[in-house]
Amino acid sequence: MIATFLHTADWQLGKPFAGVDDIQKRTLIQQERINVLHRIAEAAKSNGAEFILVAGDVFDSPSATKSTVSAACAAIGAMKVPVLVIPGNHDSGGPGSLWEQSFFQHERDQLAPNLSVLLKPEPLELETAVLFPCPLLRRHESTDITTWLRSIESDLERFGDKPRVVLAHGSVQGFGSQAEDDEGEGGAINQIDLGRLSERGFDYIALGDWHGMKQVGPKAWYSGTPEMDRFARGESNDPGHVLLVTAERNGAPKVTSARTARLGWHQVAFDFADDAGLTRLEEEIDRLIGPHAQQDLLLLELGGSLGIEATTRLEQKLESWQARLLRLKLGNRTIIAPSPEEIEALTQRTSDPLVARVATKLVVDASGDNEQAACARIALRELYAACREN
Repeated sequence: MIATFLHTADWQLGKPFAGVDDIQKRTLIQQERINVLHRIAEAAKSNGAEFILVAGDVFDSPSATKSTVSAACAAIGAMKVPVLVIPGNHDSGGPGSLWEQSFFQHERDQLAPNLSVLLKPEPLELETAVLFPCPLLRRHESTDITTWLRSIESDLERFGDKPRVVLAHGSVQGFGSQAEDDEGEGGAINQIDLGRLSERGFDYIALGDWHGMKQVGPKAWYSGTPEMDRFARGESNDPGHVLLVTAERNGAPKVTSARTARLGWHQVAFDFADDAGLTRLEEEIDRLIGPHAQQDLLLLELGGSLGIEATTRLEQKLESWQARLLRLKLGNRTIIAPSPEEIEALTQRTSDPLVARVATKLVVDASGDNEQAACARIALRELYAACREN
């Protein structure tokens, strides 16, 4: 028997994105996490998925707002096929959890009757597959949440030729949210030992927690978050996808990805060797964000030195990028280094000897790398601008 399904995780609906200062832009980013659910529905429909698995962290918090809960249930209901969810570390289950609150249950019943939240570690037999959910009932578990699977391996044959699919949320082989999240507490929590799961016993292991798409075992994958929510770290981080899976009993699963992300999270590190570097930087950023507005976020690290006029042009470009981007996270270590032409224009002013003397003194003071030198460079820039205006 063959099962075709969609594997996703780490939606983290309601994430605050506190690093984005502009309230309107922050709201747009938050809304995109709801919008991506419609793209997930389209991927499921176009690829003939029989059901959708969500490997934890539907919500960013166990106290998601009522509006977030309602929006999530409405979007899930529009997916039409069964959606099966386990709680993750951000929305863990257990007594009093979000999943047991009357408002969530009411919205699920009214808007998403196709949604099932799997709160018990026990097999769930579907028409074409058997699910083995490993829900997180607490935010932090010190023991392997898949341990119960090893205790039932001898009883698996009763499910016949249906593919067996594990659904879990946690860290394996150094991959997990603790390895990538600035807000992570660190430590060996929610660990999953794939090596102790029988390869013969299970046919696909759908994982959540690591926000990038990654295969971590012959039959084990992280789907990653379907809409990026942070600047990626390293080549192993490939977020913004869902996984389309075809699984069969005792066969290798066939896994392909579908791109679902809309927002672009870009990173650029650039050192200015000369003023011409500013043009090269503009070309690189234009290549990344094109004519878009309110669709991209940029982590920009700048270094090196620029002349006075080039520094002014850079500030104008930064102002433009700040307006166009949803977020500009800037690390600017660029120093002002007047070009020979700019120095000459200030120090060789025969018509204004006082300016020439002051400029000559500032040029000498600006040659160091201390606070006095930094102040001198700023003063040179202001002096140059005043002379240009006159």
